[in-house]
Amino acid sequence: MEWFTAPDYWLSRLVVQRSLAAVYLFAFLTAALQFRALIGARGMLPVPRFVAQVPFKRAPSLFQLHYSDRFFALCAWSGCAVSAALLAGLDSLLPLWGGMLLWLLPWALYLSIVNVGQTWYGFGWESLLLEVGFLAVFLGNDEVAPPVVVLFLMRWVLFRVEFGAGLIKLRGDACWRKLTCLDYHHETQPMPGPLSWFFHRLPRPLHRVEVAANHVTQLVVPVLLFTPQPVASAAAALMIVTQLWLVLSGNFSWLNWITIVLALSAVRFPAAPPRTPEAPLWYVAVVLAITALIALLSYHPVRNMLSRGQVMNRSFDPLHLVNTYGAFGSVSRVRYEVVIEGTADDVPHEDSDWREYEFRGKPGDPRHWPRQFAPYHLRLDWMMWFAALSPGYAGSWFGALVERLLENDRDTLRLLRRSPFPPDAPPRYVRARLFRYRFTTWRELRETGACWQRTYVREYLPPTRLAAAAQRS
Repeated sequence: MEWFTAPDYWLSRLVVQRSLAAVYLFAFLTAALQFRALIGARGMLPVPRFVAQVPFKRAPSLFQLHYSDRFFALCAWSGCAVSAALLAGLDSLLPLWGGMLLWLLPWALYLSIVNVGQTWYGFGWESLLLEVGFLAVFLGNDEVAPPVVVLFLMRWVLFRVEFGAGLIKLRGDACWRKLTCLDYHHETQPMPGPLSWFFHRLPRPLHRVEVAANHVTQLVVPVLLFTPQPVASAAAALMIVTQLWLVLSGNFSWLNWITIVLALSAVRFPAAPPRTPEAPLWYVAVVLAITALIALLSYHPVRNMLSRGQVMNRSFDPLHLVNTYGAFGSVSRVRYEVVIEGTADDVPHEDSDWREYEFRGKPGDPRHWPRQFAPYHLRLDWMMWFAALSPGYAGSWFGALVERLLENDRDTLRLLRRSPFPPDAPPRYVRARLFRYRFTTWRELRETGACWQRTYVREYLPPTRLAAAAQRS
């Protein structure tokens, strides 16, 4: 069975498994702390309503069989516990089949969450975590050397992530071909980080170099993943450096981190492998069967990647086993933000005492400097960015958000940085206004201390109150 295993990659496997467990931990923690307001029984997009409309075969999930907020919390916190156990190395203490079952558990739990998460879980990194998490089930543990085919399947995922993103850029916005996209991206990205202001203010010639380097990293370097060592390790290392650059420049949930995990699978660390017994026949058969399945399911993602009508972040099977990826096929030139305000006045006027709700991550008060949240994912803040692009992105949930704010809903307010109203005195009216935001200049920053400058554009939602309160009045 020497052809089946790659003992020299034992340390690579260990690093990948522990890193992936950490990503799982953040994913489950995000779910546990945010689900009640987003998809809970009284959430903006309740799971019970969703599963009543969507059959199990289209969205397989434990919550198709039973849902309650308590049961969801149990699953999410159980996912955290299993992820922590994997991070601590419990899978290495179990027999091979036991370790595989332990890795299968977080995948099944997170699949159940994603498949009922609706808009809040429509991001590409959800499917990416599931695809990588499924492959991790077959990486083995200390009882067997890493299987070659699974390591190459991980490189195949990494290739599709990077190459697909590179193709969507060349086919999409002309600024990628003109090397000008980074003149805007750091300012208009969904959730800037603490260094984004400085990245935006880098000299424009350097931005051109960054874009050109990005094209090389995404369109040329991925091919080198399938070359002999040490070229493959060098290609993976270059990808890791690029991803760390992105980590510094913004908040992209765990997208960059799980891409780094994938790249680590291609790095051969200079460490002597321990002695391991020969892989059991049943394990070889299972791994080869899974490899054949992945090869078969890769047809649609590859066809999409090569198509002129390429789409980003699409799953082609309900288990999210093989998906297509991509990011920023188009880049906004102007940043818009929806600012939500409330007032306690009986009759709302323009000069009423309108108080602004503050979000944790999205820009609001121009003086609030962006913070680092990734790999933790602020789902509401991200969707508020989409809502500012077009009201169509917010049609299914924005009205419910306003209703929860009018009720001073505790779970919803926990998603915010600060509510301007005390818990026992909710606002009578809530409104939303659209503003144009831009990063301040060096001079403006020194004079005002504000990193943002904002300009009122138009009304987004007129003053709104609860229907029951309106009927009583």
